[in-house]
Amino acid sequence: MEYFVRHRTAYRYVQDVSSSCHVAHLLPRETPRQKVLEAELLFTPEPALVRRGLDYFGNIQNLFTIEEAHSVLEVSSESRVVTEAAPSLDAALDVPWEAVRAELETARNDDSRDAAQYLFDSPLVVALAEMADYAEVSFTPGRGILTAAADLTTRVHKDFRYDTTVTDAYTPVEKVFRIRAGVCQDLAHVAIAALRAIGLSARYVSGYLLTSPPPGQPRLVGADASHAWFALWVPDCGWIDFDPTNNMQAGESHITAAWGRDYSDVTPISGVITGGGEHIVEVGVDVVPVDEESA
Repeated sequence: MEYFVRHRTAYRYVQDVSSSCHVAHLLPRETPRQKVLEAELLFTPEPALVRRGLDYFGNIQNLFTIEEAHSVLEVSSESRVVTEAAPSLDAALDVPWEAVRAELETARNDDSRDAAQYLFDSPLVVALAEMADYAEVSFTPGRGILTAAADLTTRVHKDFRYDTTVTDAYTPVEKVFRIRAGVCQDLAHVAIAALRAIGLSARYVSGYLLTSPPPGQPRLVGADASHAWFALWVPDCGWIDFDPTNNMQAGESHITAAWGRDYSDVTPISGVITGGGEHIVEVGVDVVPVDEESA
């Protein structure tokens, strides 16, 4: 599928900001199942400096600074991407999860060594003992890692209520685990914490998801939202993406922007400002199939 993706963020300040410096992870990255045809950032006001590069994880990262006074900052990313369906997983690859843990413990090749960095606690994801207990309901002795991961995805989907009012962007996973509620970011963090707690490598993926309107209704502009899920490392498969918010393996409707240890590594926009005082943030995301956009 080919998609047009627009992600618009507007900051409205009570007082003027005299200068600001920001880092953005807004442009989609290339992956084995995703090709980026076009991608650009648009700014109001125009920055004095924009520098594009790759961060530690290989994500596209834009540093920009604004040196004129402003009360509104708008940043929009626009891109066209082509995605492929989720890979069909051969049953022969569904190896016992303990074998994967053992391979990560020794990390004797480049793939396992790269994956091993996602075994450890990160700023928003601390793997507590009760999260290991939660994971072990799915990861029973000798069970295939892919089957167990799909089961964990289903359980997080059922056990945690989707609620936009109980957490914020930096809510730690232990609170989410306690209140059993949160948004897509939080559900991904729970699954990651559970997997790391039993010695498996899991990473956080940010991106976008095509959402379908009710039958007979047009897609609403801005109705789509930025999304998040998790990926699990499996030998001979690589990274396999699962979406606990929707209880599914991530597929051609999932568009990857960036990945890291948790949300704090791939915040859409972060930075430092001088002045400004209180502010409000407005975010709108549109994901439209290209054939529909041109119709």
